[in-house]
Amino acid sequence: MKIAVLISGGVDSSVALKLLKDQGHELTAFYIKIWLEDELSFLGSCPWEEDLKFIRGICDKEKIRLEIIPLQKEYFDTVVDYTLTEVKAGRTPNPDIMCNNKIKFDLALEKIDPSFEKIATGHYAQVIEENGKFLLKKAPDKVKDQTYFLSNLSQEQLSRLIFPIGSLDKSQVRELAKKYKLPNKERKDSQGICFLGKLKYIDFIRHYLGDKKGDILNRETGEKVGTHKGYWFYTIGQRKGIGIGGLKGSSGEPFYVVEKDLEKNIVYVSNNYHSADKKRDQLEVGNLNWFSGKSPSKDRLQVKLRHGEKSYNCKINQLSKEKFSLKLDSHDQGIAAGQFAAFYDGEICLGSGVINRDNI
Repeated sequence: MKIAVLISGGVDSSVALKLLKDQGHELTAFYIKIWLEDELSFLGSCPWEEDLKFIRGICDKEKIRLEIIPLQKEYFDTVVDYTLTEVKAGRTPNPDIMCNNKIKFDLALEKIDPSFEKIATGHYAQVIEENGKFLLKKAPDKVKDQTYFLSNLSQEQLSRLIFPIGSLDKSQVRELAKKYKLPNKERKDSQGICFLGKLKYIDFIRHYLGDKKGDILNRETGEKVGTHKGYWFYTIGQRKGIGIGGLKGSSGEPFYVVEKDLEKNIVYVSNNYHSADKKRDQLEVGNLNWFSGKSPSKDRLQVKLRHGEKSYNCKINQLSKEKFSLKLDSHDQGIAAGQFAAFYDGEICLGSGVINRDNI
């Protein structure tokens, strides 16, 4: 099979490449260059040169052709602009989901010869076919499972993808990297937002949105407990890095960010965040995307509100073709508008939507 492999320089995509090579497929490796190092180099180093060093070493050894797809401008115009717009609107964006939708499996594929039968990556997920439809299945490694980040793709995109390491757990991938003597076998996994590399998120936001001094107020008492440099540096449910010096309320509980007033540039915090009267277990989700092309027939599913093992059982109520209300089986204090909610029926990811608001 003729396969295009999207390779990042990390151990996961490198093992995926090697597995496919050993299976006898005709491969070409593609590196998508999206780092913002040219404009933001003064903030810190970006690892694309280090990425390419590892990639070239692997491709040269395996005699696999490597092509570089430069998409910095396209990335900025889509993912970065989306991120800044959402942050300024007081919402919580997910650049990694948008990167998969608009860059890796959209604009990048337009630049890859359509004669490639499949596109492979090092994601921890599985694609299966049933009755002519392609389904997204969880990886057995529940910690590394990345179906959440792939939940907003289309059926057409899903039909072109294969994930060679999707049935493995991380420890098995590391062992394979050692067995193959890959040059990046000990390289640490990348952390944080895809386009930032080693840049700090707060520095990135400050570069584009600047500072704007405002007050931090206790939501219950109205008391001023500190100042901030812009509401866009905060997200709902945040506890660390609020900037009030570890201040605790009379209950001895830490403060959490619970609300933002964009017009007045006020950040509200509460140290009663987990009290019984503040449980968050209802939300509204819009911009729905279903891999099957239609809403699920079941009214009880599971939902992930962020990447990770944690999911909730939920009851869904269809408000319109593009909008659902959800009732979770337990509360989640980190629900914020702009987050993606990925829906599951057991091990199968059905699709996702965007949280419009909570406590409906």
